Amino acid sequence: MADIPPEQSLIQYPSAFPIKVMGEKVDGFVAALISVAQQFDPAFDAATVELRPSSGGKYLGVTLTVTATSREQLDELYRTLSTHPMVKVVL
Repeated sequence: MADIPPEQSLIQYPSAFPIKVMGEKVDGFVAALISVAQQFDPAFDAATVELRPSSGGKYLGVTLTVTATSREQLDELYRTLSTHPMVKVVL
């Protein structure tokens, strides 16, 4: 990806940035996501996590709101979440 000058970014840094993650509803899924979020945002507050089970109950949608400090931080966070074995989708 080409570097976008900060003045052309659609995101103002730092800012609260919600990331939606979907995966199977299994023990340890939410804890694993919180651990990843804290790697990229040490001040991440686990109490802000929003959970939405799928209608059939097999999957869980999780919204993590991190403090975004740069495009590079968000790119790396998305990469880390996307490659996590418990994660199906990152939006």
